[in-house]
Amino acid sequence: MTTTPDGGFGIYVHWPFCAAKCPYCDFNSHVRHQPVDQDRFVAAFERELAHFAAWTPNRTVQSIFFGGGTPSLMLPRTVERILEAIARHWAIDTDVEISLEANPSSVEAERFRGYRAAGVNRVSLGVQALNDQDLRQLGRLHDVAGALQAIEIARETFPRLSFDLIYARPGQTVTGWEAELRQAVKLAADHLSLYQLTIEEGTPFFNLYQAGKLIVPDPDLGAEFYELTQDLTADLGLPAYEVSNHARPGAECRHNLVYWRYGDYVGVGPGAHGRLSLGATKRATAIERHPETWLAHVEERGHGMVEDLPLSDEEQGDEYLLMGLRLIEGVDMRRYERLSGRSIDPRRLNDLLEHGMVEKLDETRVRATRDGFFVLDAVVADLAA
Repeated sequence: MTTTPDGGFGIYVHWPFCAAKCPYCDFNSHVRHQPVDQDRFVAAFERELAHFAAWTPNRTVQSIFFGGGTPSLMLPRTVERILEAIARHWAIDTDVEISLEANPSSVEAERFRGYRAAGVNRVSLGVQALNDQDLRQLGRLHDVAGALQAIEIARETFPRLSFDLIYARPGQTVTGWEAELRQAVKLAADHLSLYQLTIEEGTPFFNLYQAGKLIVPDPDLGAEFYELTQDLTADLGLPAYEVSNHARPGAECRHNLVYWRYGDYVGVGPGAHGRLSLGATKRATAIERHPETWLAHVEERGHGMVEDLPLSDEEQGDEYLLMGLRLIEGVDMRRYERLSGRSIDPRRLNDLLEHGMVEKLDETRVRATRDGFFVLDAVVADLAA
């Protein structure tokens, strides 16, 4: 007998290596100037998957996501071995979504057919911009011609394709973004991830911004970029289903929906996080971030976990709201009550309704409005207070 928790069950695999570190990136990614021992790392992934499989028997995997870092630096055989390990430990949904993030350099694009043969059926390309000047400023190693070639090969190779773009970039105009976005929608198969540039502490962009050497659009102009993005993608058939993600109906990223619907997911690899319902408790797991330290931990004790924390009912309710209110489908107040053990204060809900921050979809579902998306943390804090 297999069981599937509310929100689904997925596996996240973090490959932590990149060819170069982008100046805006605060993800757990590392540059190594010597070749990575992929056989040794894949053996560690196999052991860590076995560790978490013992915790989660009788589950059916609905999605698998290779993120990073740059997973397209993995050899196809490495991906294949990890997928084989997952299939040994869990039942696999017949319609499983298997996604892999890739950078559109020509060398990596040539590997696409190998990933497809290994079982990957969805690729997400880190395009980020469709003009060469901005790609250089963002520290990307590809140019527009390389990105277009990778998109073409991906469309020929995989049933499903998504790619990422960053907007509200330094010096970018709304008019320029509109032209770029129209081009992107024409290129997209069924899904786009469109992120407003954020300046993250600890990145080179943050240091430049603090020194006054990097000028980004002010909040009002940022809001104008966001409004255009939402309206134009909806008009062109790729409406938002989440704050930053757009898809043709039915082509939503199922793995990310596991997160946003507050499902369960195993996270393996350096820096990965997980959420697992074990008995009556939901647990938050975190893995050692440094790749070689993680490798040593797994080889010594079978996993690289550095945190395994039970979440209180209140924390579960807060996380459900924070994740679910990112979705256009919103959240179910009955599920919130089951998770948190308490009801939303009707006065606070009414206040948010009156101020246009949230709206009711029916008697039990509530979602953030477009205005509410801009201050989502505050909306969640009000609802959960």
